[in-house]
Amino acid sequence: MLTVASDIEVLARFGRALADPIRCRILLALRDAPAYPADLADALGVSRTRLSNHLACLRNCGLVVTVSDGRRTRYELADDRLGPALDDLRTAVVAVETDRTCPDAEAKDCC
Repeated sequence: MLTVASDIEVLARFGRALADPIRCRILLALRDAPAYPADLADALGVSRTRLSNHLACLRNCGLVVTVSDGRRTRYELADDRLGPALDDLRTAVVAVETDRTCPDAEAKDCC
């Protein structure tokens, strides 16, 4: 049964996906165009096994989907709105000073 996720669950999933630089790079690559895993691995300079694990995370977060293409599987963003959302988030974060962290980053193991 399909259920609508709460706002908190959606943001937590998105945050989990963005918590890893490789997953961020995958999302940004897929923002530009759908891609095959082998091509993504080569473009990002990671092993296919490592890429596969990150793609599985992004699928489980609901951010990417697979599309069968003959004997191959292509990946793309799950929703067309994700590309502009990534751009908006990226430009909003750029406005934040890069040398700043949360005041209690060490205690909370964040930032």
